[in-house]
Amino acid sequence: MRYIPNSPEEREEMLEIVGLKSADELFRSIPSDVQLNRALEITEPLAESEVIGAMENLAAQNSAARKTSFLGAGVYSHFSPTIVDHLIQRSEFFTSYTPYQPEISQGTLQYIFEFQTLIAQLTGMDVANASMYDGSTATAEAVLMAQRVTRRDKVLVAETVHPEYEQVTKTYTQHGDSTFETIGFDQATGRVLDSDLGKLDDQTAALVVQSPNFFGCVEDLQKLADKAHEVGALLIVVVTEAISFGLLKTPGESGADIVVGEGQSFGIPMSYGGPHVGLFACKEKYVRNMPGRLAGIAYDKNGNRGFVLTLATREQHIRREKATSNICTNQGLIALAATIYMEAMGKQGLQEVATQNAQKAAYAKKRIAEIDGFSIPFSAPTFNEFIVRGSQPAEEILEKLRTENEIIGGIALSRYYADNPNDFLVCVTETNTKAQIDSLVDGLAELA
Repeated sequence: MRYIPNSPEEREEMLEIVGLKSADELFRSIPSDVQLNRALEITEPLAESEVIGAMENLAAQNSAARKTSFLGAGVYSHFSPTIVDHLIQRSEFFTSYTPYQPEISQGTLQYIFEFQTLIAQLTGMDVANASMYDGSTATAEAVLMAQRVTRRDKVLVAETVHPEYEQVTKTYTQHGDSTFETIGFDQATGRVLDSDLGKLDDQTAALVVQSPNFFGCVEDLQKLADKAHEVGALLIVVVTEAISFGLLKTPGESGADIVVGEGQSFGIPMSYGGPHVGLFACKEKYVRNMPGRLAGIAYDKNGNRGFVLTLATREQHIRREKATSNICTNQGLIALAATIYMEAMGKQGLQEVATQNAQKAAYAKKRIAEIDGFSIPFSAPTFNEFIVRGSQPAEEILEKLRTENEIIGGIALSRYYADNPNDFLVCVTETNTKAQIDSLVDGLAELA
């Protein structure tokens, strides 16, 4: 039986009612020169067992899965405890919808509340929302929020913020009055260029920086916060590698006003870039300008605790132009996965993972720096990513590593920074063994 809900007789009746002779006439508005006018080139029907066999044959061709990888740049390979997948696939979580009716959504509201609590603790901020789509949209929403808070339009964005995050932010704000200026980076340290901080003035809404930044360098956030606050601007801190929260001083302790980031590292697969989950936290005094929504705790007249949605100032809740965000949902299931990961790992576990990332990356950086023809151009402290500079174009180096050694050695920086053709970004996480790191070093030594 074909999976068409209407019988031939019913289709004929519908065509007659709308005054058509065939279903093809429904598409007469499409110009004939762009219509296919032939059968689709697809295979004949297959039995279920044959489909499974075909998929297995295709999967066997995926050689990249067997290569050693040192990719990072915003999406990271981390070990996820089995409990994460096991729990999020329970039907009550897997099929749940947005919690409009709190009386039947207590479980959903509770895990959102737990997620918010954990993110606030990790970032060192007063309050966090119920998550965003991803790190890039969270960054864009933070800029809009800063403009609402300060009633200013000028935004300074560090050149070391993930270039794709910057692109998304400019797309969000392209039809408003926003003006963007770039803060360069120090060629010796890889950090924000101090001399460019002079661009901060009384028209600046926010200074947007990333730490660890796109080069893996850890910024001096306290200094940047002080500079921004001197002119009444807010400091927005972007974090793409959430595992760094387990080791580094929190942005909140360093004077950040808004902290946004990507939570993919918390038990969420790389998945070719998504779906992931955006983190968003801020100081309590700015909470009414925060986008998205929050889950809170309330008590009934008998003192029983319950969870509720609060401050859900989205465009469908209040007048359109008064909304703090037009994001109509949050990545609920992915936020749950991140929550389970953080709860399962605990404070000590997260610190252990972060320490392994930092130590393994430090070992790789030291070994690579010893190879003739390769150097580490930036002196600032790094977490689990760092820039390597070769004596030939990075794209050629990475291609040879991939084809000759079956190693994905990183990402060529020229993809985003045209003036750095010989530089590439290497990421080392707890999933990379010492043997894999040594194989990368040996492969680079052969190329040298």
